[in-house]
Amino acid sequence: MRSRFCSLALLLLTMTCLPATAEDEPADDVANPHTAQPQSTAIEGAGPDTSSLPLEELQMFADVFNQIRQGYVESVPDSELFELAVQGMLSGLDPHSVFLKEKAFDSLQETTQGEFSGLGIEIGQDRGYITIIAPIDGSPAEAAGLKAGDVILKIDGESIRDVPVNKSVERMRGPTGSEVLLTIGRRGVADPFDVTVIRDVIKVPSVRSRELMDGYLWLRASQFQKDTGLEAIDILQKALAEGALKGVVLDLRNNPGGVLGASVDMAGALLDGGLVVYTEGRHPQSKERFDASPGDMLEGAPVVVLINGGSASASEIVAGALQDRRRAVIMGTRSFGKGSVQTILPVSDTRAVKLTTALYYTPDGRSIQAEGIVPDIVVERAEVKSVESNRQTKEADLQGSLSGGDPADNQSESESLAELRTSDNQLYEALTLLRGINLLTPDEQSGQEEASTPEAVNEA
Repeated sequence: MRSRFCSLALLLLTMTCLPATAEDEPADDVANPHTAQPQSTAIEGAGPDTSSLPLEELQMFADVFNQIRQGYVESVPDSELFELAVQGMLSGLDPHSVFLKEKAFDSLQETTQGEFSGLGIEIGQDRGYITIIAPIDGSPAEAAGLKAGDVILKIDGESIRDVPVNKSVERMRGPTGSEVLLTIGRRGVADPFDVTVIRDVIKVPSVRSRELMDGYLWLRASQFQKDTGLEAIDILQKALAEGALKGVVLDLRNNPGGVLGASVDMAGALLDGGLVVYTEGRHPQSKERFDASPGDMLEGAPVVVLINGGSASASEIVAGALQDRRRAVIMGTRSFGKGSVQTILPVSDTRAVKLTTALYYTPDGRSIQAEGIVPDIVVERAEVKSVESNRQTKEADLQGSLSGGDPADNQSESESLAELRTSDNQLYEALTLLRGINLLTPDEQSGQEEASTPEAVNEA
């Protein structure tokens, strides 16, 4: 029996000498000057020095493995014991190095790719039932007539009352082209009814935007998927086609990070070339440098980046690069401080190891790990109440006062800003800062026109 487990130790020794064969999925070859060139962060052929392998410790592992197989209170398959051993080995390193089984591996791929095969609905749980918050535009759910507020009572004939949301999601997802039968309860409709939905690939956008005021754009990235940088660039291009932008608020609050290349794309859109981030690790292939392409899309228009304690990893890369390069004002609260690089190393078609292989550094050489990004202007999320009395008498309230014109436009703008201040004080402060920068920045075009017409100055 002991010789058998010596063989097990020898097998483990052989396995640890095998080269890692991970490959990053190549980025799309998009003809865009602001797109970062794809660079691999996989460690290939990284075999350890066999002369330094701890043979005694491997023998001890084989002995412990044998004791568990023979003496544990319940029988555990050898394959499961190996998986538990790998999980324990990785969990002891750092919080981000993990062993990914099939579902976790698939979920990670869906998150980074920003797409999955399913119905295309945002859901929540209310009183034990799954409620549709909204169908995604252009999704199979929308085509099937599902509406916001619909309650899903059954999936394929089985009740899902009190079933956890993640379990319901698993049952609604499936191969593209397959069918799922939903039993729906709808307000105003007496009886539940069945709806058949055909699953399809659902693309989940990670970037949203809206105009805060004329010329001021709010750009929100919820996470960094594969195409997040390209989505942001596309939104900026469309906004610029309608007119010059006076400023942009880049909202990275509660953005947990994601794909490194997407963060480089986003930062690169606002930088005129130069370093965005670099990585350092023990293995030579973990040492990489990521540069922006030439050309600032906004041509120097002011940018404020909003961050908070939920901003991590790739979002910290963007904030750190724009801060070090003096391209944006960072506002909010200190970020999370997750500055490590994880490489996905597949060990089979359905399982992989996510291993920490390097650390991120900002252009000025600052490590993000455990430090985070400290904002230039600290603004905490708060409930804002005005201390001014609405009962104060003004000139316009006096009987017989002279009219100063139609104040309707200014009043509407003031009401809009007051509403923003109440709902999101951090975004309000970011917009206020952008407006202040523009008020104090000379209009270069106007200055050039005045200089070219000295006669007009003389006549004045």
